[in-house]
Amino acid sequence: MVSGRGGETLLAVDVGNSNTVLGLWKGPELERHWRLTTRREATSDELALSVRGLLAAGPAGGAGAEPTRVIVASVVPSLKFPLRQALRQLFGREPLFVEPGVKTGMPVLYEVPQEVGADRIVNAVAAFDAVGGPCIVVDFGTATTFDVVTAKGEYAGGVIVPGISISAEALFEKAARLWRVEIRRPERVVGKTTAGSVQSGLYFGYLSLVDGMIDRISAEIGGRPRVIATGGLAELFGGGSDRIGEIDPLLTLKGLRLIDERNRGG
Repeated sequence: MVSGRGGETLLAVDVGNSNTVLGLWKGPELERHWRLTTRREATSDELALSVRGLLAAGPAGGAGAEPTRVIVASVVPSLKFPLRQALRQLFGREPLFVEPGVKTGMPVLYEVPQEVGADRIVNAVAAFDAVGGPCIVVDFGTATTFDVVTAKGEYAGGVIVPGISISAEALFEKAARLWRVEIRRPERVVGKTTAGSVQSGLYFGYLSLVDGMIDRISAEIGGRPRVIATGGLAELFGGGSDRIGEIDPLLTLKGLRLIDERNRGG
């Protein structure tokens, strides 16, 4: 495990396609965290106002601590420049972006390593630190990703499938007689109404995809890899899976802290 340095405060920012998650670390302790909607058209001034407002609202309504360091993982290219400008403006220092050249401590076995999303590498680093290898990270986001880490701590590759929300939207858009339903775990597999049938298909059908993919990955790499779920819907699907052993919605923030330490000699 990597331990934080006492007294220093780190702002970790995970910019996803649908949501942006921020976490404020005081050494190894995650003091606060927030989840916002990602706005691809946001300007640097708008981003600065959002971050300043979150930090200003301290735990008891007082002023929050100003970060001494900032690290960012982003999968939205259009936000990289305005976010960098906003963070420079706020804190007067250069934020660390997870990109090629940054020390992660994890060899990447992809044929083109630069193609791997920053969040996937960050998740893999955090998972290996938490449970060792081999392991599989299932990230329930806009896309659902399966990322594989070897027993040696190498990023082996993974799988990308449409997220459950994308799948649901496609169904409702293309099927005229089906209406939108809440994505949740129904009481039974066999639905007694149209809404119940759709909910069952979305939940149990997607859960079967997840468990089936984990089985196929496990058979291909051999052994019994540990499986950890993260992302906004990790608790919904992780709780119903027979293959997922651990659920950590804040895994990416933990990985960002680890990578920050590794780039500062921690």
